[in-house]
Amino acid sequence: MPRLRLALLAALLAAVPSRADHPDKVLTRVAFGSCADQAKPLPVFDAVAAAKPDLLVFLGDTMYADLEKGVKVTPAVIREKYALMEKVPGFAKLKAACPMVGTWDDHDYGRNDAGAEWEHKDEAQQALLDFYGVGKDDPRRQRKGVYHAAVYGPPGKRVQVILLDTRYYRSPIKKAPFDPKTRISACLPNTDPDATFLGAEQWAWLEEQLKKPAEVRLLASSIQVVSDEHPFEKWANIPKEREKLYAVLNRTGASGVIVLSGDRHLAEVSLDTKALGYPLYDVTSSGLNQGSKNWRAPEANGKRVAAMPYGDNFGLVAIDWSGDDPRVHVTVRDEDGDTTCGFKVRLSTLKGKPVAEVVPAKLPAGVLTPAEAAKKVGEKVTVQFVVASVGGKANLYLNSVKDFRAKDNFAVVLGAKAQAGPWEKAGPDTFVGKTVRATGTVKLFKDAPQLEVADPKDLEVVGK
Repeated sequence: MPRLRLALLAALLAAVPSRADHPDKVLTRVAFGSCADQAKPLPVFDAVAAAKPDLLVFLGDTMYADLEKGVKVTPAVIREKYALMEKVPGFAKLKAACPMVGTWDDHDYGRNDAGAEWEHKDEAQQALLDFYGVGKDDPRRQRKGVYHAAVYGPPGKRVQVILLDTRYYRSPIKKAPFDPKTRISACLPNTDPDATFLGAEQWAWLEEQLKKPAEVRLLASSIQVVSDEHPFEKWANIPKEREKLYAVLNRTGASGVIVLSGDRHLAEVSLDTKALGYPLYDVTSSGLNQGSKNWRAPEANGKRVAAMPYGDNFGLVAIDWSGDDPRVHVTVRDEDGDTTCGFKVRLSTLKGKPVAEVVPAKLPAGVLTPAEAAKKVGEKVTVQFVVASVGGKANLYLNSVKDFRAKDNFAVVLGAKAQAGPWEKAGPDTFVGKTVRATGTVKLFKDAPQLEVADPKDLEVVGK
């Protein structure tokens, strides 16, 4: 089948509502939260019910299966803990008042910080689906993992809720040795090129979901996406996977994305202004009853714009569909239902557009592409490409692809001596997104091809 016909077919399929969609249900209030220990009081559920949400989204740790000392977690134990949550009066009241959906994190998955290696993940999956009343013929009963998506509302008022599964396929997280001072084993970046958060099947599914039309997209992740400084679980633990997430969001032109996350036993709003073509908010609500009851300083997070670092909490997304430019108001609320922090944003601010495929310009005679130059180790060449990222301090590394570790990356190295003349105060903003042409000898550094610029005149910006 010709490519054009395939593309048209894929577009048509993406636009067709799935049987999980709810085109007649307009969402104006969506509550969300995480981390509820079924063995402790949960007064916050009364506050959630009082907010009268149209939908409640659980972001993981809906119950804790692994806190009882001396008890080995088995499928039976997981089901027992879910049953205890069902009996919590506030939960029962809430379940009767509004629909709820959810994904898992580590403790309802069955083991702290667990990933793909967890032996009871398939049984835990069925227990979670039973808890949320998922039908026997639902696709989630057949596939691996609990990821799910649905679109609520008619055109013009569509809210897409995407539940990611960051456990079933996740590769092992690397950790530092236990530090007796901080009493933690800090997570370290896993730079293995094969490491994954979502797995190939879920990644393909996510891309198709993001192509579906929607005005607001609530992307639910059990762990934080934007924050990258604290030493615990987060998407930054596998850096290339977070870059891939941003790339998929950009490639699909998905508008209206707001990340909802949990896990950290605190609440905060993080903001990345560079990941997408519009502000990417990550709203963390964690501690339905697991928030610190005493004052504590906020965690390290240079992207934080608002916070509730202690106290039990839940989140609420309120959408005002009136007018030509609907407004989304996201708040974090305490167990009394009082607002502690949040933000407002117009949908016009959350607009993306598909990133067009880069068509290589016709290069002048004798000028090579990065792929061609990589084959000329030991030879003096001239190479030209659009700079995707810049790294380094003393030396600046101009990379042909965003992930400098990627096998197909070619780097032009602007050494300290060459940072003179027009490049005296050069930095990432000087080069990212610009077309550069550089001349020098191609060398291998740790099996990666690169060209070092010896003279400032050997590098020029030839286009934007």
